[in-house]
Order: sequence, then C-alpha cells, then structure tokens
Amino acid sequence: MQKHGNIKISSENMMPIIKKWLYSDKDIFLREIVANGVDAITKFKKLADMGETQADDGGYFIKIYTDEKAKTLTVEDNGIGMTAEEVENYITQIAFSGASDFLEKYEKAGGDGIIGHFGLGFYSAYMVSENVEIITKSYKDEPAVHWASDGNSEYTIEECEKESRGTKVIMHIAKEEKEFLNEGTIKGLVKKYCSFMPYDVYVNFKGDGKDKPLNTTTPLYVKAPKDCTEDDYKKFYTETFMDYDEPIFWVHLNMDYPFRLKGILYFPKVKNKIELERGKVKLYCNQVFIADNIKEVIPEFLMLLNGVIDCPDIPLNVSRSFLQNDSQVRKISKHITKKVADKLISLFKNDRDKFEKCWSDLANFVKFGCIKDNDFYDKIKEIIIYKDINGKYLSLADMIPEIPAEENGTKDAEKSENGEENKKITTVYYVSDEEQQAQYIKLFKNQGMNAILCDNFIDPHFLSFLEYKQPDKVKFVRIDGDIDNALKDGAEEDEVLKDIYKNALNNDKVTFKTEKLKNADVPAIIVVDEYMRRYSEMGKIYGMGDGDINKTLIINTACPVNTKIKTLDSEKQNFTANYVYLLALAAFKKLSTEEFDKFISDNLLLLNDYIA
Repeated sequence: MQKHGNIKISSENMMPIIKKWLYSDKDIFLREIVANGVDAITKFKKLADMGETQADDGGYFIKIYTDEKAKTLTVEDNGIGMTAEEVENYITQIAFSGASDFLEKYEKAGGDGIIGHFGLGFYSAYMVSENVEIITKSYKDEPAVHWASDGNSEYTIEECEKESRGTKVIMHIAKEEKEFLNEGTIKGLVKKYCSFMPYDVYVNFKGDGKDKPLNTTTPLYVKAPKDCTEDDYKKFYTETFMDYDEPIFWVHLNMDYPFRLKGILYFPKVKNKIELERGKVKLYCNQVFIADNIKEVIPEFLMLLNGVIDCPDIPLNVSRSFLQNDSQVRKISKHITKKVADKLISLFKNDRDKFEKCWSDLANFVKFGCIKDNDFYDKIKEIIIYKDINGKYLSLADMIPEIPAEENGTKDAEKSENGEENKKITTVYYVSDEEQQAQYIKLFKNQGMNAILCDNFIDPHFLSFLEYKQPDKVKFVRIDGDIDNALKDGAEEDEVLKDIYKNALNNDKVTFKTEKLKNADVPAIIVVDEYMRRYSEMGKIYGMGDGDINKTLIINTACPVNTKIKTLDSEKQNFTANYVYLLALAAFKKLSTEEFDKFISDNLLLLNDYIA
C-alpha cells in the first residue's frame, strides 16, 4: 500500500539551506551519498560485532551506476538498510520538517551542535537531481521500502521488492547537470572524494570477475609505521600527489590518545628556489575526504608540505565541509607541529650529512615556519644551519661565540653614557648573490673572514626576524654593507685623493672615503648602510621609491692606481676616477643600461690607446 505525505516546509525554504549554507561545491553531493553508504555499512558491522546480527561473508561494497539513457545516477550499498519507520524518521521528518529549525540554529551558532542530523547529507542529491528515489531493505525481518520525492512539498512511501539488505539511492539527474551522467566524470569524483574510503567503491560494476574498486580501503597512513617500507612511502606519495620527484623525507603520524590521529606528511623537493610553492595537505575523517589545506588543523607553514591527515575527532558541521571552532582542533594542530619539529631535530642529530644535503630544500620551509609559529621556532632554532662561503654548514651558535664569564662586563662589554651595560653584539656577514658579490667574497676569503649564504627571497625577512628574537646577540650585515677592521691595514686619510674622485664623479648620492686595505689589487669598493638598504628595498617592493640609496665609495690608498692618479692631468684623473667607480659599481650591482654603455665606451677608449 502506497502512503502519501505532505511536507510542512517547502523546497524554496529548504534548498537555499542546502545550496548556500551546506555546500560550496556542487559535486560534493557524491561524497555525501557514498559517505552515507559507508556509515550504513559501518553500523551493520558494529551490530554484527556485538552479536545482534549475522556478519556478511560476501564482503561489503558501494556500487555506483550511470545510465545516460534513463538519466539516472544510482549509489547502492549493502549496509544496515532502513525500515519504513526509519525512512520516515531519518529522511522525511528530520530532514524536511527540521529544516527551518536547522537554518535558525545554523545562522545563530555557526553550525555548532547539528552534526548527526541524519538526512541533510542525503538531500545534497537535490543539488543535481529533479527527483530522488530510495529503495532500502533493513537487516531486520521487515519489508523493503520505496521512497520518492521531487524535493518539493510531497513524498511517497510504499513497500517494494528488494532481495538483499542495503540501500539504493536513485538520482534522476536534472537536464542542466547531465555531466554527472558521464562515467568518466563520476570516476574522477570517486578518485577525488572516495580514494581511501574503507569499503570497496565500484563504478558500473559488471560482475564478470574483472571489476576493480577505484579506491584503496587500507591506505598506507592507517598502517603502523613499523609495517611500512621506504618504497611503500614513496609509492603512496607518487600515487596520491602525482609528483614523480621523490620526497626528501616524511613524518608518519599515528596516535590514539588524547585524540585519534593518523597521517603522513611529506617534505617535497623544492622545484622553484625563488618562491615557496604551496603544497596540498588532504584532510580526512574516518577515511572520508573533507577538504584540502584546512587552516584550522594544518598550520599555515605546514601547508607547504604534501600530506594526508585523518582525524575522526575533528568536530565537523553537518556538511562535513567546515570545522567548528574547538579547542580540540588547536591541540591537534599543535601536535602536528610538534611531530614535524621532532622529525627535523631527529634527522639533524642522527644523520647530519643527510640533513645538510636536504637543507636547500628544507630551508625555506623551516624559515617560514619560524616566522609564522613561535613554538616551532623555539623547538628547532638550534638546528637551523647556514652554508658559508667555503661550502661548510654552520649553526648560528657556531657564529656567535660564548663570552667567558670572567670577561663579561670587562673586555667584551662597554658602558654607555648613562652607565648601562652594552652587551657585545656579534656581526654576522652574509651574501645574497654569490656571482654579483664575488669581489667582496674574494676580499673576505683572502683575509680568512667568513660569511653565510642568504640568497632566497625569504632570507631578508628571516634575518630581521632573528635580529628581533636576539637583539642583544647578533646583527646581520650584507658583505657589501661594511668594511670590517680585518680588511683594513690601518686608517689612512687622503684628502687629495678624495677630492680627485669627488670632482670627477660629481655625484651627490656618493660619499667618498679613503682606507688602506690589505688587498692592494682592488682600487675601490662600494658599501651601503645595511639598514638603510633594507628599508629602501622594502619600499621598492611596495612601490615606494626606486630603491636607490646613498653609497659610500671606499677608495683604496694601497692600490697603485690611486697613487698614479695623483700624477695625472685633470682630464685623465676624471677618466680614471669614473672608470674605477664603474668597476666598483659593477662589483656591487648589475649596471643600468646607461652605466653599462659608459663602461663599454670607456673600455673601447682604453683599447684604442693600447693598440695605438
């Protein structure tokens, strides 16, 4: 006997809830219907484990069928099934008549407390369907049930014939959504949303023995780390992220207390040294895909990694698409950060060679993480390393010598005018461009001095961050930002030489200074104030100013060129001074078109004189 019923709330009130409040992507309907099938099978298995029903020896499945001729998409499971009373309770009454209450709760509470309102996930089917049928048979000894509705104000429910336990959801696809009748489209959605669902998922099952499920029911991350080989991890990475470059290493998360959390985070090789590439961390709940890169669970800097996280304890809203604000989520996020830090520390301590070989790929990630997460910085600050100009890796501690207690406050500390102690601050020199700053590097090496390489885009921000964190210990100066005393061979003022260069260059953005350097081969070098340069470069990035700042030309009194220049007539003095300045400028930065043209012209003049 067929039963008719009237819905108290109309679809024009219900459907906006489904479309606006629950789902951001239309194709997510398939995940919801399949996930309901997973839930139904899980409930049946639990009853079987409790001895309340007989377990199914034939295995469990979810089968999806596309029928372009009938314009239907069917999802079938062999789960717990429903009786007529359960269909009315779980599908009709709660989903439909509860819709207005749901909307009120959702708008006021942001979704809190509504998880478990069975039926709302099912109604995502109406996003792509003109009408939907349910054919279901309970594990109990009761007749099968057929339910149908176009999502408006009426539904029908009646007994029907169905031999096996489980549920079929038959969606009559709307004309404008015919793409969801395409087998390839559905297989793509299964791969996207159902790759790791715990029961076999088939599309257009034929039953000829050749059918293969599209999903993996026991993905690597659910296994214990001791049961996984290196090849297993690499294969899972390639298959999951379609990245054929092997990851550097990985972190396997596996815990059951105080919350359940499983997953694998991979450190990918850096494909582009210039910018940080965004990774993809997939979040699952009981092997049901939720979303990529959910910021509440995955700290921002960890989103540079690739990985899979499965946490059944995350508090989802009814659509499974968004997290509710919850202290448990913050604890999970902190735990993930801690595990990543622990892995880095372990690698540094137990396999320093591998750590150093990986550092060029890890550096940006680690530095970004330190800037973004203070706890992460506190955990790993001692293992941050820097490659020096000799190719050796050093930590910051290696470059900042400890001040002996008996010297502190005497030799290595000074008193300011107001009597307060000024602690000794270590200057660490760095190189931002090995090729461009080659002359400066040579000067340093010749005098046994050292500098570190900081040539990635994040380094200026990171160096400022380190200075902020340790203001009384370290300051960073680019190798062309100062002339260290170790490079000088005593101070030597030469006003005559200074005036020759001043008159020749006539440049009010250049300050002239004479020094006797230990290397007599260099006629002059350019230096700029470190903090003025940083400020200027930052302004240029944000479109404020052209990045040009005052420079200091250090004229080397030990160089024979600067001894000879004093004996020349004014015309040759001008030519020589300008030529020396261009040489110094070329070592300092890339020449502008105008500067380069002049440099070529001057070289041609010298060549002609030499030939003559």
